[in-house]
Amino acid sequence: MPTRAAGTAPATAAAPGTTPRRSAPRTGLGSIETAVHLGFAVLLVASLVRYVMRHSPADNLVILGLAAAASLLYAAVAVLGWRGGPGAPWMFALVAVWAVLVIAAPSFAWCSFALFFLSRSALAGAASYAAAGITAAATAAGLFRMSNGTDLAMLLGPLAVGAMLTLIYDRIQHDAEEQRRLHAEVSAAQEQLAASERRAGTIAERERVSREIHDTVTQGLASSLLLLEAAGRAWPRDAARADLRRATALLRGNLSETRSLVHELASPGLDGSPLSEALLLAARQYVPEARLLVTGDPRPVPPELRHALLRVVQSAASNIKLHASATAATVTLGFLPEGVTLDVYDDGTGFDPAAAAPPSDAGGYGLRAMRQRVEQLGGTLSVESSPGEGTIVAAQLPLPSAIQFTSGEPA
Repeated sequence: MPTRAAGTAPATAAAPGTTPRRSAPRTGLGSIETAVHLGFAVLLVASLVRYVMRHSPADNLVILGLAAAASLLYAAVAVLGWRGGPGAPWMFALVAVWAVLVIAAPSFAWCSFALFFLSRSALAGAASYAAAGITAAATAAGLFRMSNGTDLAMLLGPLAVGAMLTLIYDRIQHDAEEQRRLHAEVSAAQEQLAASERRAGTIAERERVSREIHDTVTQGLASSLLLLEAAGRAWPRDAARADLRRATALLRGNLSETRSLVHELASPGLDGSPLSEALLLAARQYVPEARLLVTGDPRPVPPELRHALLRVVQSAASNIKLHASATAATVTLGFLPEGVTLDVYDDGTGFDPAAAAPPSDAGGYGLRAMRQRVEQLGGTLSVESSPGEGTIVAAQLPLPSAIQFTSGEPA
């Protein structure tokens, strides 16, 4: 299985024509590579001391030279691996020198453990297995030679240990790569989830702005257009002047609503006036003869619910003006123990809700916008109507349990 140089991270992808930038070298005594290097140094010094104490100075000179060469090559491989440079030639030179050293002086066999891990981390693929195998074979040959060829365990022991360490190292490396793969998959999934949430947020915001524009600007402009057309047909009679004044008032209100939309879609007058008065004013913008009834004990209503109720009344009253040809309209605001209800009734021509046309450039967004607005707050909205029998738009919204109701307080 391919491995990368000890202590390095994969180079980050660079744009064409640029030099790849490698990750910063890892430092710190807590890394496995550092522990292996320190272990090699300690074992090398201990092996040198043992050999010098047991052999003549003439023998020491050759062994000391080989040990020094092995130490320099080991340091070169470690530094190249730390910097991410190519270390294969140096590693095989180290293995060759080490093979000669450990066969000539089996006292250095303990250092083979560090050399095994260095070869596996500095090389990749078949080269790492070859270097580790040569190291194990040389160690076995040296120990078997030290026993004068009589101890078979000295020959088979290093080979068995090398095989076991190879299996263990491969397993650890496989688990590490699997963990990195899973981490990459989780990161990709998190990025996709974040992108989906951003898209969902954008869509929700577009729908919200669409509802606000429909319930304010679009409805007001449509009603103003009807009034201006009626005034044009009746001009110069007094009825035409009245329609003209009403159209002017609607356009002024539209301008105010548009400015409110620009300033975070606030609702003028909704926070400062009782809810019943705000609803009646919204209905009479489109149906001047509209009436308001309040049932139950009025109580405070959260701003988001007040806003939704106001928009529902505006949209329903605009539909009455545009489509119902009604002679009377009634808005009923009801307060229940756990919620608030709103009914908008007209005695107009009515329609078949099941046969209503889907939203298009010609209109049809009103009912859908009302339903979405109410359902997003956990409420329900229903439309009861039939041709020739008028229409009732009914909404019910739950009140948060944390609200402390005060009987008689303006709503």
